[in-house]
Amino acid sequence: MNSLATLLHERSVIVCVGAGGVGKTTTAAALALEAANRGRRVCVVTIDPARRLSDAMGLGADAPLGNEPQRVDVAINGELWAVMLDTSTTFDALIRTYALSDEQANTILTNDFFRNIADSMSGAHEYMAMEKLYELHNDDRFDLVIVDTPPTSNAIDFLEAPDRVTDFLDHRLYKVLVAPTGSFARVVNFAAQSFLRVVARIVSASVVDDAIEFFATFDGMEEGFRGRAVAVHNLLIADTTSFVLVTVPRNDTIDDATVFVEKLAEANINVEALVVNRVHPHFGTNELSGLAQGPLAPFVTVLNESQRVAAGEQNVLETLTRTLTNGAVVNVPFLDTDVHDLEGLGRLSRWLTPT
Repeated sequence: MNSLATLLHERSVIVCVGAGGVGKTTTAAALALEAANRGRRVCVVTIDPARRLSDAMGLGADAPLGNEPQRVDVAINGELWAVMLDTSTTFDALIRTYALSDEQANTILTNDFFRNIADSMSGAHEYMAMEKLYELHNDDRFDLVIVDTPPTSNAIDFLEAPDRVTDFLDHRLYKVLVAPTGSFARVVNFAAQSFLRVVARIVSASVVDDAIEFFATFDGMEEGFRGRAVAVHNLLIADTTSFVLVTVPRNDTIDDATVFVEKLAEANINVEALVVNRVHPHFGTNELSGLAQGPLAPFVTVLNESQRVAAGEQNVLETLTRTLTNGAVVNVPFLDTDVHDLEGLGRLSRWLTPT
């Protein structure tokens, strides 16, 4: 069983996963700060388009996070950098990487169908997140990348994105769409003409034309995309990558986390650490009933209620911890203040890595 401190020292990628609202972004930022303070060159990247990472690190509006790594000004032994994923920019860069010529890249990038894919297609955000992770992992400036993923349901899309890309590139329909122009024209004329007429009435003929142009222009780039997808998949299952599950001791989030652990196991990925935020403290089992009628009675009542809640939380957590036979478990109590700057992240990191 590896502690969080060990993971921060030995891994090159740490992926923080969990439901929304459990403190996942703050945990990722605190782990990044701690690793940097221990001498590593760390980049923390958020896939969530909200500004939670920027807020947690105390970065004001005058220094907003963008798609390029930004170094955080803090006195530490290593380096701390931060990135907020920009799906469209990352997609554009990927097209330029695998295009066979500038002309091919420009044709795709100015195609309206492609712009709709880059800006709004389901799954595009998660796939670009994988691309950003791979890019940062291969950036010589960093020896550790910590990823703040979307809430659990979208995190599954994030993890499955590389396989979906290879499945799409191997699909018979894709092979038809990128066939040479003459063959493609025959397919359109004889096999899909009536279907395209219906589509054109719904979304306009120009949309259909843009889609045809996009797939025809994409021809020749698939091997680059396929190779990158395989490389990203291999990075996720590598021994140098660890998954940290973040949750809170509530039935709904624990159920969600348990299902997620099972899905990861199906992909041969183990959760190596569990962070449980907002845990009520447990003060032992001393009998306090004799003080229940005296001047300390109100305090005894509060203490007993806290004990009852703490016991209930432990019962809820047992279901999840039983599935993590080799995972370190870290309980973080309710803190007296919200974390909204580097000082607060430092306090949180001491709970996450007490040694």
